[in-house]
Amino acid sequence: MDNSITLKDIKKSNYSSIYHLIFQNEKLSKQEIANQLHLSLPTVTQNLVRLEKEKLIEKSGQFESSVGRRAAAYAICPQARISIGVEIQKTTVQILAIDLRGHAFQQERLAMDYSNEDGYYKELSQAVQAFISSLDVIEERILGIGFAVQGLTSNDGKKITYGKILISTGLDIEVFSQYLPYPCMFLHDAKCAATTELWVRNDIDDAVYLSIGPHLGGAIIINSQIYMGKEGHSGTVEHMTINPDGPDCYCGKKGCMETFSSVNALLEENETLDFFFLQVRSRIPSYVKRWNSFLDDLAFSINNIHLVLNREFILGGHLSPYLTEDDIEILHEKVNEKTAFPSNDPFIFISRSPANGVPIGAAIPFIQSFLNEI
Repeated sequence: MDNSITLKDIKKSNYSSIYHLIFQNEKLSKQEIANQLHLSLPTVTQNLVRLEKEKLIEKSGQFESSVGRRAAAYAICPQARISIGVEIQKTTVQILAIDLRGHAFQQERLAMDYSNEDGYYKELSQAVQAFISSLDVIEERILGIGFAVQGLTSNDGKKITYGKILISTGLDIEVFSQYLPYPCMFLHDAKCAATTELWVRNDIDDAVYLSIGPHLGGAIIINSQIYMGKEGHSGTVEHMTINPDGPDCYCGKKGCMETFSSVNALLEENETLDFFFLQVRSRIPSYVKRWNSFLDDLAFSINNIHLVLNREFILGGHLSPYLTEDDIEILHEKVNEKTAFPSNDPFIFISRSPANGVPIGAAIPFIQSFLNEI
């Protein structure tokens, strides 16, 4: 086996290193690139010309200089490639476009009642295509479309492997890809939210991500990657049994964590999070009592998971914008009351990802793949 490095390999490595160095910095001069990568100026110049020609980078002003000519500043072109994220819910669909930095620069929310019929998939595909057309970009710049769903997906994103909330088990991505001329894939919504969390933070190694929305979802992060497991259901703590005699869960079992620690479990019929937390923060006794009970149940589950995975927990989803540091402190205290191993070190944190973290996370894998291939 020939393990020798060819001139072509070296050139590709230089090209990649220069692009990624510029990507990691807001702006860089040619000389700074040469100095940081220990490359000759002619080599740097040659690659910069190529990257400019491919519209991956651009000159973005000049650096100040007290002597001689001012050096040109190079920056990436964020919209050189674009990825689309689509979040499918029962009565709405959110579509957004992100650039190479993961920033959502255009989005749209549509009222669409989900139906497991070809008419729905065709209508949604047409809406996605209309959204892409409104961006006024050439087709080659669109990397792909990620569909975030309330269900488990195959590791390759081609099938729904477990769907009981909305989308059915066994559904194939072909229902969308037959209408759209771009790579398409399904992704579990909770794992999408965790993906966005990883994208906006660079300090996560191992963690448990809990997406607390109308339904509960979880994701395990190991070595800064979402751990899917052999069959793709690693991290589905929502179906961990808390009380075998507890409420019915949509999975067909009783007393799952879903039935205690989701927003649906917290709120009463027709109640909103805005209203509920207005009452809690106003110290209305019945709402404070209900919130305290919810935190008790959440602490019980977190302790059980923490005994298995002694890592930090990140609380995201629809609930996270309403959480305060006082809530997290109370949650820590409740966990310490229940655990055999109390700790003074905080390990529960509020998500830092944006409110639209699910559709952003559905789009990120295409961006990440593109960056990995440069």
